[in-house]
Amino acid sequence: MPHSVDFTDAHHRHWEDAELLFDGRRWANADQLYGFSAECGLKAVMKCLGMTGNPDPQYRKHVHELWPEFKSFAQARNGARYVNLLPDEEPFADWSQDDRYVHRICIGEAAVETHRQAASEVRGMVELATQDGQS
Repeated sequence: MPHSVDFTDAHHRHWEDAELLFDGRRWANADQLYGFSAECGLKAVMKCLGMTGNPDPQYRKHVHELWPEFKSFAQARNGARYVNLLPDEEPFADWSQDDRYVHRICIGEAAVETHRQAASEVRGMVELATQDGQS
């Protein structure tokens, strides 16, 4: 029997594991988990703002593709308050789930730090949605 989807818990779980890997200087796997954490956080807020499905088939994307669509989705559903917590640029534009196949030397600390900061901003957005009773 499949488990039910819980984007908020997945967001927190991926963040927590990413932090452990980051502290251990395990850049490549930390980077993947920061991306998945941010993706799940975006989907958690989208769900709060009315996204149907788990997720809606239109939004079955990873963070580097979902980030710009999230902003449009949220703006159209009175979610500007959440969008304003995120950077204007697309910090995950250089992130890919396919990086899980590359040699670890290809993922450096600087790139991971950028993704970590963006995932942290998504955390703040999810926390606000939770405070608002949305998540």
